[in-house]
Amino acid sequence: MAQTQKKSVGDKSKRKVLRLIDANFNRAKEGLRVCEDVTRFILNDAALSQSLRKLRHECSSALKLFPFRYDALVSMRDSLHDVGKRNTDITKRQRNWMDLIIQNMKRSQESFRVLEEVSKIFSMEGSKKFQTLRFRLYELEKRVLQKF
Repeated sequence: MAQTQKKSVGDKSKRKVLRLIDANFNRAKEGLRVCEDVTRFILNDAALSQSLRKLRHECSSALKLFPFRYDALVSMRDSLHDVGKRNTDITKRQRNWMDLIIQNMKRSQESFRVLEEVSKIFSMEGSKKFQTLRFRLYELEKRVLQKF
């Protein structure tokens, strides 16, 4: 069935799928990077920082399980016309470091979930990989929050 779905994805649908994958991939990696840097520079915890870094790199590797090249994802990006784009209030500050970590952990976990579900259409191996990454991030979140 996955083969049939792969072949039946039209150009317009393919553009939408690529945009969805690209947005969630970027969101996951950005959230992980924020967490990585907070654990590295604010918490000064080399082990947690390294674990988050490794997870971020594994996310990049998992993306290769999709039948699309990265440049194809980028070519479909349409940030200027994204209907879900919010103009964030840059004057609004985070309440504390813990809030910042929680928001970015959740952002990455949610993105991993989307990538896990979308992967089921293209690659069950990819779906399992994103699920594994998501559950590892749940455990890392617990370890990081214990530092506060």
